[in-house]
Amino acid sequence: MDLYAENILDHYRHPRHKKPATRHPPFDSVHSRQPETIVHTEANLSCGDEISISLNIKDDRITEIFWDGTGCAISQAAMSMLSEELHGKTMTEIEALTPQNIYDSLGVPIGPRRAKCALLGLLTLKNTLRTHKGVDHVSWARLIALHNH
Repeated sequence: MDLYAENILDHYRHPRHKKPATRHPPFDSVHSRQPETIVHTEANLSCGDEISISLNIKDDRITEIFWDGTGCAISQAAMSMLSEELHGKTMTEIEALTPQNIYDSLGVPIGPRRAKCALLGLLTLKNTLRTHKGVDHVSWARLIALHNH
């Protein structure tokens, strides 16, 4: 079996940072500030895959990420791989992620029929941040267009 395919199966069978997404209210005091938790869910309606992300953000950085979901090996492994890369990243660094970053992490060719599977985690992540900012969500068409630039 191909090394990359083995890595995908490993992440699918043993997903990193996977646990039910939960929302905790922000806590502010004079001496400390608890990270704000943002939760968002997206689905690939063409196949039924679904991912929910829970991010803790403090000082414009991700301090903790959890996710949960169901779906094929590609969607779940891609989210697991992405979750390993996110801790400590700034919002600017996350906004700069493109579909190509996901394809590179997976390391196997992803055809048009599996693109939404591979990119579901990225779409969910970007829309989790957009929920946090209170701006319109990224559409599938816009996300996939990022790959062409």
